[in-house]
Amino acid sequence: MSAITREDVAHLARLAHIRMDENELATMAGELDVIMDAIASVSEVAGADVPPTSHPIPLQNVFREDVPTGMLTQEQALAMAPDAEDGQFKVPAILDGE
Repeated sequence: MSAITREDVAHLARLAHIRMDENELATMAGELDVIMDAIASVSEVAGADVPPTSHPIPLQNVFREDVPTGMLTQEQALAMAPDAEDGQFKVPAILDGE
C-alpha cells in the first residue's frame, strides 16, 4: 500500500475546509500512514471465513424486566418542592396566554 503523503493530507484538508500548517500536515501524514498500515494488516488476516463485526464478542440484550419498586407518594414527591399547588409542582409560566 502506498504511503500517505503530505500532499494527500493537504488535499484532504482543502476538501474538508480545514486549515493546517506545515507541521500539522507532516504529523497527520505520518499518523494516517500508520492507520492505513494497521488496516492493511487486519485485511490480510481477515479471510472469507471471518465475518465483518463491530464487536469481538456477540452482544446480547442485558436489560432486566422493568418492575416498578419503591415509588414515592404524591405527598413525598411534593414535600421538598419549592412550590406546589393542587397536588402538582408549580413552576413559572413559559408560554404567553396559557
